[in-house]
Amino acid sequence: MKTSRTTEFVLGLLGGIFGFVTGFLGLVLSAFADLGSSVVWIFILAIAGIVGSVVVKSKAKLGGWIMLVSGIGILIASSIFGLLSAVLLVIGGLMALIRKDK
Repeated sequence: MKTSRTTEFVLGLLGGIFGFVTGFLGLVLSAFADLGSSVVWIFILAIAGIVGSVVVKSKAKLGGWIMLVSGIGILIASSIFGLLSAVLLVIGGLMALIRKDK
């Protein structure tokens, strides 16, 4: 019997959405500072987080690793601005890796 991965899915989806918000915030702030390449990385990692949240429904370990890596990457690329997104993605990724199927 498969375990429902709805919690991991929702956490990853919200983390990816907040990652996009972080990216747009970085895009606005790039008018004041040179943040060009990190904004691109934030958008790429936010997309990866959303992909990981979708994958977690069928392949929990793979989706968990994708969400974990994208959460850590967003935190590195965006500093404190991506903290909420990173926390949601890391928690969802760890839950997907740690929880066992019934």
